[in-house]
Amino acid sequence: MTKKAFTVTGMTCSACSAHVEKAVAALNGAQNVSVNLLTNTLKLDCDDTKLSDEAIISAVIDAGYGVDQTKKDGQRKQERSSLSETRKKEYANMKFRFFASIVFLVPLMFVSMGHMFIKSGFLYDNFFCPDQMLFNSLCQLVLVLPIMYFNRKFYISGFKALFSGRANMDTLVALGSCSSAIYSVAVMMIVAFRMGQGDPLAAHSFSHHLYIESAGMILALITLGKMLETKAKGQTSDAVEKMMKLAPDTAIIEKDGKEIEIAASSLSKGDVFILKPGMSVPADGRVLFGSSSVDESSVTGESLPVEKGVGDKLTSATVNVSGYLKVEAEKVGEDTTIANIIRLMEEASSSKAPIAKIADKISGIFVPAVIIIAIITTIIWMLSGASFGKALSFGTSVLVISCPCALGLATPVAIMVGTGKGAENGILIKSGDALENAHKINTVVFDKTGTITEGKPQVTDVIPLYYEKDKLLKIAFSLEKQSSHPLATSICKYCEENLITPFDAQNFENVPGKGIKAVISDKKYFAGNLLFIRENCKNLSEVDGICTKLSDEGKTPLVFADENEVLGVCAVSDKEKETAQAAVNMLSDMGIDTIMLTGDNERTAKAVAARVGINEAVAGVLPADKEKKIVALSSQGKICAMVGDGINDAPALVRADVGIAIGAGTDIAIDSADIVLVKNDPVDVANAIKLSRSVIRNIKQNLFWAFFYNALCIPLAAGAFAVPFGIVLSPMFGAAAMSLSSFCVVCNALRLKRFKPYKTESQTTDKGKNERKNTTMNYTVKIEGMMCPHCEMHTAKALEALGVSNLKVSHKEGCAEFCANGLSDDAITKAIVDAGYNVTDIVKN
Repeated sequence: MTKKAFTVTGMTCSACSAHVEKAVAALNGAQNVSVNLLTNTLKLDCDDTKLSDEAIISAVIDAGYGVDQTKKDGQRKQERSSLSETRKKEYANMKFRFFASIVFLVPLMFVSMGHMFIKSGFLYDNFFCPDQMLFNSLCQLVLVLPIMYFNRKFYISGFKALFSGRANMDTLVALGSCSSAIYSVAVMMIVAFRMGQGDPLAAHSFSHHLYIESAGMILALITLGKMLETKAKGQTSDAVEKMMKLAPDTAIIEKDGKEIEIAASSLSKGDVFILKPGMSVPADGRVLFGSSSVDESSVTGESLPVEKGVGDKLTSATVNVSGYLKVEAEKVGEDTTIANIIRLMEEASSSKAPIAKIADKISGIFVPAVIIIAIITTIIWMLSGASFGKALSFGTSVLVISCPCALGLATPVAIMVGTGKGAENGILIKSGDALENAHKINTVVFDKTGTITEGKPQVTDVIPLYYEKDKLLKIAFSLEKQSSHPLATSICKYCEENLITPFDAQNFENVPGKGIKAVISDKKYFAGNLLFIRENCKNLSEVDGICTKLSDEGKTPLVFADENEVLGVCAVSDKEKETAQAAVNMLSDMGIDTIMLTGDNERTAKAVAARVGINEAVAGVLPADKEKKIVALSSQGKICAMVGDGINDAPALVRADVGIAIGAGTDIAIDSADIVLVKNDPVDVANAIKLSRSVIRNIKQNLFWAFFYNALCIPLAAGAFAVPFGIVLSPMFGAAAMSLSSFCVVCNALRLKRFKPYKTESQTTDKGKNERKNTTMNYTVKIEGMMCPHCEMHTAKALEALGVSNLKVSHKEGCAEFCANGLSDDAITKAIVDAGYNVTDIVKN
C-alpha cells in the first residue's frame, strides 16, 4: 500500500469533508481514508495496482470539490507558504465582504426598524408613515441586494451542493437568507396589489411581515463569524510556519576557493558550506574546519549553546552563534532533521484521533437532517394557526442557527495546536491515534541503556583472575572490538586509552542478550554475563562473589573466560541521566507505574531502579523478551508506553500502545515509535503524556460544546420554548449564534498554546543563566574608511551576516549602531575588516 496525500479545495464544513471521505472510501483499493477540514487535506493508503491518482481526483471532483496532489520533495515550503497566502487572501476577501455588507446593512436596519422609534417629522413623512410603506419596502430591497451580491459565494456553493445531493453549511445559509428574501418580495407584491385596490389598511398589515433585513443580517453575521474563524484557524498552524522559517533560504558554499551564495534547496550531499556568526545551518552536516558555539534551541529546546569543533555534527535550522565554520553537507533537502520534523508535524496535524469518529458520523447526515427539521418546523407552526411569515421565521432560524462547522473543527484544531506545541518543546507526535492513546497510559516501560542512563558506559574496574591485567585487556579488546554493543565500545575505548593492542580474533559470534565468543590462536574465548560464562566455562572459582559485589554497586560485570578458566572481570558503569529521577517522580505523581527492562543482572538492575525511583526492574531481558513483557502487561489490562532508543527496542515500541523513541536513538527505533523525544530527556516522557491529556481534554470540551450548542439551539430556534416560556429566537440572533459557535471552538483550542511543560530545577537554572548570558546589548562601532553610501551598504551587509538587529550605518559619522546577543569584538572586527574597512573602537552597553 502506498500513502498518498491530496489538497482538497471548496470544503466549507464537516459535511463537505464527510462527503469527500465517503466518495474516496468507496473506491476499490482505497484504505484508511481521512479528510481534514482544517488543513484541507485528503490522505489515504492506496493499492497502486487497483487505484490510480486520476481515479481519486475524479472521485473528489465528482463529489463537487477541487483537488490537487500534495507536492513532494523540495516543494513543501513553497506549498505551506502558498497555503498561508491563500488563507490571508481568504481572510482579506471575507473582511471586504463583511465591511461592504455593513455599509448597506446599517441603512437597511434603519429603514426596516425606524418606524419603531420615529413617529413624526421629515423621516416619518417620507419613509415610515403608512402611505410610504411600498416605498419603504422598495428601499429595503434595494439595500439588501448588494449584501446578497457581496456574499454570493454562499448561494453558488450552497445551491450547487444542494442540487448535487451533498448539502453543506453554505446550503443552510443560502436557504435561510433566500427564503426570507423571496418571502419578503412576495409580501411586497401583495402590499402593492392592496395599495392598487385602494385598501391601505390591508396593505399596512402585510407590510409588517417583511423579513428583508433578516436576509441581510444573516449574511453579514455569518460572514463575520467565518472571518473570525479563518483568522483564528491561521494561528493554529503557527508552530509549523515558525519551523518553516527556521530553515534558511540560502547557503554559502565554497567553490574553487570562492564563496558563492546559492539557494539552500540546491545544496547537494558532499557540498562544503560556510557558516558565519549569526547564520542558520542550511543542512545537516559535519564540521570540517573551525570551532563555534551553536544555538540548538530551535530543534532540541535546550537553552544553552553547544560547543562544536572539527568532526562534530550540525543540525539544520540551528544557529551558529560566534565562530567561523566550514561544514560538509550530509543530509540535504527533505532528508534534513528540520524537514523531517516539519513532515511529522504536518502528518500529525492532518491526522484524525479516534475520538473524532462520532463527530464524523453525525456530520455526514447533519445538514439533510437540519433541512428536514426546518421544513417540519414550518409546517407544524402553520398547522397550529401561525401565519406563514411567522412559521417561515421559525424554519429560517433552524437553518441558520445549526452549525456543522463546530463539529468538523472540534478535533483537528486541537490536534494541530497540540502537536505544534509539542514540537516547540522537542516532542514530535506522529498521529492523532498516538495523541489520544497517550492520555490513557497508566504504565511506562523504560529500556535502561540510553534511556534511563546516558548510554555512555565507562570502565570502572578491571579485576584479573587467571591472566595478568595487560593480557586480560588484550583478550577483552580482541573480543569486543568486533561488537557494536555500547558496553563493548566502552571497553575498546578503555583499551585504546591504555595503549593496549589486540590479538587477531577469528570466528566471531554474537549471542544476543548473553555475550560473544571468538577464536584467538586456535583457542576459544568467551565474554558476557555470568550466565553465559557458566554455560561455556568449567571452573568459575571466585567470580560469583566478585560479580555480586559489583552488581550491588550498580555496575555491570563483564566476565572473560576460556573453556577452562575465568580470566577476569571488567566492570562497566553507565551513569543515570540527571533528569531520570525527576522524570520518574513526575510520572508517579501522575498516577503512572514505571518499569525498567535491562539485559543486566538482577542486582545491577535493582540498584539502578532504586536510585531513580522506578517501581519494578526486570533483569536479564533478551531483545525478544522486551516485546513479550509488553504483551504480558497488555494482557493484564495495562495501557503501556515503551520508551527506548535502540534497534532491539523496535519490536517493543511497535507492540506497545504508545512507542516513545529517544531522539538520539537509531533510525529504526524512531521509525517504529509513535512519539519521538528530540531532546533525549526522560522528563519529556511525562511532558508528552501531560500534553496528550491536555489536548484530549480540549477536544472533549470542543465536542461537548458542538453537540450541546446544536442540541439546545435547534429546538430553541424551532420555537419549542415559545409556548411554555415565551422564548422566541429571530433568524438574526440565530445567525449571530451560528457565526460565533465555530469561532468559540477554535479559540478554545488556541488555549493549548499556553501549555507549560514540566521543568526540573536544573533546567530552570540553566535557562536563567542562558537568558542572562544572551541579554541583548547595544553596540556602537567606530569605523574608518567609509566614504559614501556604497560603503555603508557593504558594511551593513557584513554586519547583517552576523545576525544583528536595528542596524544603522553612517559614513558621515563613521560609525555603525546595532543590537546583538553576545557577539564578540573579534567577530565584529573580522566582519568589517573583511568588508575592506578598519575598526577603531567598539562600545557596548
